[in-house]
Amino acid sequence: MPLKKIKLLLVDDEENFVNTLSERMKMRDVPSKVVYNGEQALEAVKTETPDVMVLDLRMPGIDGMEVLRKVRKTHPQVQIIILTGHGTTLDEEEAKRLGAFHYHKKPIDIDELLGTVKKAYRERIEDAMVAATFAQAGDFEGADDILKENKQK
Repeated sequence: MPLKKIKLLLVDDEENFVNTLSERMKMRDVPSKVVYNGEQALEAVKTETPDVMVLDLRMPGIDGMEVLRKVRKTHPQVQIIILTGHGTTLDEEEAKRLGAFHYHKKPIDIDELLGTVKKAYRERIEDAMVAATFAQAGDFEGADDILKENKQK
C-alpha cells in the first residue's frame, strides 16, 4: 500500500505535540498536513479532502466533536480517528456514534497510531473501489448505498 499517497490531516491545538507527531509520521513515510484548531480543520477539508484525519477533541473554538459532526455530514468518506488526552467514556461513545473510525487516548505509541491510520486508509480505499465497481456496472443506487454505509460506520 503506497503510504506516501495517504492524505493525512492532523488536528490538535497543542502545536508542539502535533508538529512532533507529523515529523514522526514523516519519518515513517507518511506525510501529513497539520492544523491547530477546528476552524482550520474545516477549511482544510474544503480545500483538499483528506483520506484520514487524526482529530483532538478538546480545542478552543470549534471542538473536535463538532468537527467530527460537520465532516461526517459533508465529507463522509473521510476516516476520522480521535486522539485525545482528556476524553471520557461518554466522549468515546458519542464519537463512535457520530462515525469516528477509532478512538485513542494520549499518550499513544506512534506505531499503534500508524497502524490505525493504515487500517482507516485501507477501508477508505476499499469502500471507494466497491462503490466505483457498482457505478461502472450502472448500479448508481448500489454505489450510493455503499458510500452511505461507510458514512454510518
